Amino acid sequence: MPDVFLPMRRLLYLLVFVLFLGSCSEYQKVLRGEDAAEKYKMAENLYKEEKYKKGLKLFEQVVPKYRGKPQAERIMYYYADTYFQLEDYYLAGYQFERFTKSFPNSDKRKEAAYKGAKSYYYLSPRYSLDQTETTDAIEKLQAYINAYPESENLKEANTLVTELREKKEKKAYEIAKQYHHRRNYKVAISAFDNYLIDYPGSIFRERVLYYKLESEYLLAVGSYESLVKERLETAQGYYKTYKKYYKEGEYTEKANEIAEDIKLRLEQYK
Repeated sequence: MPDVFLPMRRLLYLLVFVLFLGSCSEYQKVLRGEDAAEKYKMAENLYKEEKYKKGLKLFEQVVPKYRGKPQAERIMYYYADTYFQLEDYYLAGYQFERFTKSFPNSDKRKEAAYKGAKSYYYLSPRYSLDQTETTDAIEKLQAYINAYPESENLKEANTLVTELREKKEKKAYEIAKQYHHRRNYKVAISAFDNYLIDYPGSIFRERVLYYKLESEYLLAVGSYESLVKERLETAQGYYKTYKKYYKEGEYTEKANEIAEDIKLRLEQYK
């Protein structure tokens, strides 16, 4: 049976195609032209239509032409946010910072400050990599929190800071634990001590206290006889510290087993 709607559909497709070609040719005409006002108008329309890639090319041409003019504030915000929407967070962070410095009295300053800080959050790598950018992100978000304590983004900003801090804590914890697993117990103990100073309220605190105990215990039992007793007593002190804070913790059973063996070994010296 023939499709009676086929000619209509073909006509519709042809119409869409013609309109598409028309819009593309119009875009190319404005892009290659010299009229800054036309470029600005089309760039703003493309931004509102969420066609960020096409809009970016126009904004790149428009920004220098409107520098110092009344429209500059609006254009600069769109320009920075276009990078943000395209997930180019390096340039988004940079452009939002430029915006907040250039327009300190702008109605968009608070929003720009948050998106700029959040751009640095997105640049933070996974915990196993260098955490320099994580530190930068924490500083940017904390600066935003301090500047806008009543902001509607305050709760989310605090959540992001907590997440970033935990990432740094995990990185430091994993480094210290690697020394332990490689049987470099003296360095491990030092690393665990530094960790407790740097991150006293860490979510990894119990693990750090346990592995510090285990490191000292293993160091003791593998030492020269003249050093064993002193190191066992040190390990016993670490056990008491662990039990003081974690009577029923994740590692309590293992810690108790170590403590029992330490007790038996020390009895030999009596």
